[in-house]
Amino acid sequence: MAWQPEQEPLRQLSGCLKDSLSGHNKNAQKQAEIMLAQAKTSPDINNYLTYLFSSSQVPQGLNYSTEEYHAVRSAAAVMLKNNIKTGYKSISPESLALVRSSVPLALQDKNQSIRGYAGNVITEIVGRGGILGWPQLLPELLSLIGNETGNITPEAQEGAMAALAKVCEDNKKMLDKDYQGQRPLTFIIPKLIEFTVSDKPKVRSLALGTINVFIPQKPQALLVSLDDLLNRLFQLANDTSSDVRRQVCRAFVQIVEIRPDKIQPHIAGLVDYMIAQQRKIEDEDLACDAAEFWLTVGEHDQLWKALGPYLNKIIPVLLESMVYSEEDIAMLEGGGNDADEEDRAEDIRPKFAKSKSIRTLANGEVVEESSPNGGSYSKLGGDDDLDEGEIEDLDDDDDDGNPEDRWNLRKCSAAALDVFATDFRGPVFETILPYLMTNLRHEEWPYREAAVLALGAVAEGCLDVVTPHLPDLVPYLISLLNDPEPLVRQITCWTLGRYSSWGASLNTPALRAQFFEPMMEGILTKMLDTNKRVQEAGASAFAHLEEKAGATLTPYCEPIIRQFVRCFEKYKDRNMFILYDCVQTLSEHVGHGLAQPQLIELLMPALIHRWNKVSDQSRELFPLLECLSYVATALAESFAPFAQPVFTRCIKIIHQNLEEYMAAVNNPILDSPDKDFLVTSLDLLSAIVQALDEKQSAALVSGSQPRLFELLTFCMEDPENDVRQSSYALLGDCAKYVYPQLKPFLPTLLPILTQQLDLDLILDEQIETGFSVVNNACWSSGEISIQHGKEMGPFVGKLLERYLEILSNPEVPKSVLENAAIALGRLGLENAPIMSPVLATFSEPFLKAINSVDYTLEKATAMKGFCLVILGNPQAMEKDLARLFTVIARYNMGEAFKTPLTADLQQIFQHTLDMYKSLIPDFNAFLAGSIAANDISALHKTYNL
Repeated sequence: MAWQPEQEPLRQLSGCLKDSLSGHNKNAQKQAEIMLAQAKTSPDINNYLTYLFSSSQVPQGLNYSTEEYHAVRSAAAVMLKNNIKTGYKSISPESLALVRSSVPLALQDKNQSIRGYAGNVITEIVGRGGILGWPQLLPELLSLIGNETGNITPEAQEGAMAALAKVCEDNKKMLDKDYQGQRPLTFIIPKLIEFTVSDKPKVRSLALGTINVFIPQKPQALLVSLDDLLNRLFQLANDTSSDVRRQVCRAFVQIVEIRPDKIQPHIAGLVDYMIAQQRKIEDEDLACDAAEFWLTVGEHDQLWKALGPYLNKIIPVLLESMVYSEEDIAMLEGGGNDADEEDRAEDIRPKFAKSKSIRTLANGEVVEESSPNGGSYSKLGGDDDLDEGEIEDLDDDDDDGNPEDRWNLRKCSAAALDVFATDFRGPVFETILPYLMTNLRHEEWPYREAAVLALGAVAEGCLDVVTPHLPDLVPYLISLLNDPEPLVRQITCWTLGRYSSWGASLNTPALRAQFFEPMMEGILTKMLDTNKRVQEAGASAFAHLEEKAGATLTPYCEPIIRQFVRCFEKYKDRNMFILYDCVQTLSEHVGHGLAQPQLIELLMPALIHRWNKVSDQSRELFPLLECLSYVATALAESFAPFAQPVFTRCIKIIHQNLEEYMAAVNNPILDSPDKDFLVTSLDLLSAIVQALDEKQSAALVSGSQPRLFELLTFCMEDPENDVRQSSYALLGDCAKYVYPQLKPFLPTLLPILTQQLDLDLILDEQIETGFSVVNNACWSSGEISIQHGKEMGPFVGKLLERYLEILSNPEVPKSVLENAAIALGRLGLENAPIMSPVLATFSEPFLKAINSVDYTLEKATAMKGFCLVILGNPQAMEKDLARLFTVIARYNMGEAFKTPLTADLQQIFQHTLDMYKSLIPDFNAFLAGSIAANDISALHKTYNL
């Protein structure tokens, strides 16, 4: 007999579900949450949740209004989904069977939100149990959408289509796997194309949107159907539904990326079509999707030239799309003189800690790669990186309605103009010049503002052709910094920042005084504008100017820092984040020029005041810790007076974060802590250890409570890649600078490090950050090998195995290969006897990878270690001698003589060559038949062969 609910438990559960949503009665809500948490342990809980959720009528014995029962069903669906998410494996087969048979009924519900919840539950089951866990699902959904029985309601078709869309979006790769000789996509893709001619606009839109999910993956099932899809797109191009036309635009954009050859023959028609859609400004989402086409084609190497003949059609549309709409102006009004007003909590959106990959170039210097977190038009005139028209998609969920805080038609059009300027250069500026002449001095500020935006957008690509006009334009832009309209001042800051490379490149004192200094002073002044958004734009533009001017800013540091200090006194919380970026960028580019007593006396009290004010729980700590990392590096030993309290607090933050994480692991009700606290604290510890002299660093590490390396043990095994990445950077720095303090902990840390080098641990969806972790782990293992010497012996075998796996894998990025090769070579410095017997297994991949490394001390130590291994087993190199001799012949000794460790590298090369000369009967004939003539000449000249 089928499962049936008991009346009393059903009544209690439904009451708790209703009360859990009772915002007006906090006590009832809290009590309900406690009871629901207890109910999770009941073996039948998911049966009851499924029954309530899938029953469209109020069950007998329950007394609820339609609205109340809808709330109960919604809460039941959410709880069911969460139970599947967190405890799928513990749900009994009988319960799962009931869920699978009942939930699809809710896809046919009259209520759209209930249909949506059903799709969420279905997607969660597929995600946890796999396609084979519910083999009848996809055929059932396709049958409902296609109305194969002829009696399916429109709601059921739409509900099933929405569910299929969710399943596809969340399981893209799973659906393209082979299951007993079949791939689900083989029958899903043709069906989706078929559904795009449904008589229901919602089904057409969702079907096309689902196809768009798969296009970037280039599955074979889609490629074989691409011509059918293109034909369907042209049929749908003038669909009555704007949602369908949005998906048509998106599909063309996606196809540009995978098969530009399919787009090129239709480019003339597509230009007219996209222009027509972009001009439908009453539907900004549609217009924005059309504008994305210009961006995508403009950035495509094979296709951008095809737009050349149509620039005079496209660019005017971009320019008219860059003017604020009346709706945007209405939203933006009232910003005025708000500098003294406190920020609302929802306005404060700090950027997250940058994910850093250290030593990616394996060149012995600290090289940091920030994760690509987006670009020039993410916030025009705001917190942006100002580089080459990159785009950051801002989450719709984060949008509070302010057009400045979301990706929109205006920004997309400006970004497209930027890309066209980079592609076509002169012709683009010639096309916009009449527009600029008419609008830069326009009486109505929205047109004035749009013209300044256009001028800024072409700065990177058209600099050569704009340069003759800049002596007139720059003073006019500086005058616009005092425009009565804040939005004009804001965009002028951004545009001046875009032209700061021109100002910074002026090479005579007279020209710098005439243009660069007023530009710099004007932007600096706007950092204390009466409007907060202008302040933000000024600070962002100044950070860009710092990057372009670099060390040439050193003579101006005092007035710059004085203005920064005033900003620290005046800024509200939101703008404090970009101010940290200004200080950080100045530190990065001026470097040790900042370590002058009068500058330290100005800057550090302001930073320390903020440091003391910000709590350990504040998200402001992220940019503050990151900023202090750069300041510590720039000040070097001059940072010593500030180091102890900063170091101690970083240890405290790491300890607190790890404790909170363990508490959350043991109690799922608790929220996990934000790992950016860990990342930024670890990075600042790295910076301090590097900045101070060895004695000072050692004292800080020895005195830390809890002990640094006990905390690092946990961080090196943290589930988050960013945390492990920073952990291995700190481990390597400690090996370099405080090895005696690290040494007692290496028996514990080295097995964790060795395990981290296993490429099988890298998850498919986290490949980039996973390789960054391995990269830093390789680098730190090499640093440890230099210091730990023969004591690495017990780990040599496993490390060699890991390095060889990395060096032999064609998917591994070049920087990781280089760091693995350096680490392997360094291991040989003191452990050659252990490595020599297996030399033949790693000689070829080592030499291939080390060949591309710059001639740094890191390369010198690796080559020395490798040659010491060779000397213990020269016969093993028989197949790789030509490669070895070529590397030696081309070796540039410049850096090698700088340290005692590598000063004898040339002698070791000599010894290696002499040994082979004695072993090979006719050595010169061997060379002549193996390596290039110029390499033979180099060997004879340097090594007297």
